[in-house]
Amino acid sequence: MKHSVLIVDDEPLARRGVTLRLQSNSDLEVVGECSNGRDAVQFITSNKPDLVFLDIQMPVMNGIEVMRALNPEVLPFVIFLTAFDQYVMRAFEVHAIDYLLKPVDDARFNASLNHARRILGAQQAAAYSRRLQAVLDRKPAPEPFRRIAVRVGKLVRFVSVDDIDWIEAQGDYAEIHVGTRSHLIREPLNTLTERLNPEDFLRIHRSAIVRLNRIAGVNSLPNRDCTVTLHNGTSLRVSRSYSDHLRKLLRNQL
Repeated sequence: MKHSVLIVDDEPLARRGVTLRLQSNSDLEVVGECSNGRDAVQFITSNKPDLVFLDIQMPVMNGIEVMRALNPEVLPFVIFLTAFDQYVMRAFEVHAIDYLLKPVDDARFNASLNHARRILGAQQAAAYSRRLQAVLDRKPAPEPFRRIAVRVGKLVRFVSVDDIDWIEAQGDYAEIHVGTRSHLIREPLNTLTERLNPEDFLRIHRSAIVRLNRIAGVNSLPNRDCTVTLHNGTSLRVSRSYSDHLRKLLRNQL
């Protein structure tokens, strides 16, 4: 009996890599590929694949959100893909079978695949689905980020959130400003707003988040907007909807 497999990743080379590795497995059949979370939800709902290789970091709808958006009757077995190990715990929040760190190692891929085979079609499947749905229903609040993985050339390094001055939106990405350096990460500003400690960070505009202890001063503008000046001299505009909250937080810190 063949098991159907869906591959979901916004990077074509990543999808191709998984497809090539699966070609030598006669018991598994790749039935589709999706480049974003919305298409993945539609495909899974319509085609009900047995196993999904699902990238966690995708613009608009990430892998965790894909799982939460699915009807319980069509929940597949999932192996998550991620470039950064800071997302591993988020994968297990929804009881993934396994996870694979990019770039994917052949031995690790085969071990994950064998683990999936032991579960597919076994009596464990029903129990797995019940556990998965119970966790999805709970939707536990994730812990705030303490550090964020960034790519520096071919290397992956970690930036402590304590070192971040401010963050700005760059489309579906975000640019983290740390002193004189900046790093572009594949994470939308909405996700970062949810995962950064609200006692330390505040969104001041739809395109900017600032670390509160980096603010050196606040200047009011005639239209009830304001600007903040950071200790490094950076000036950022605060939109009206955030200005009152900002002033209240700063007063509480005095």
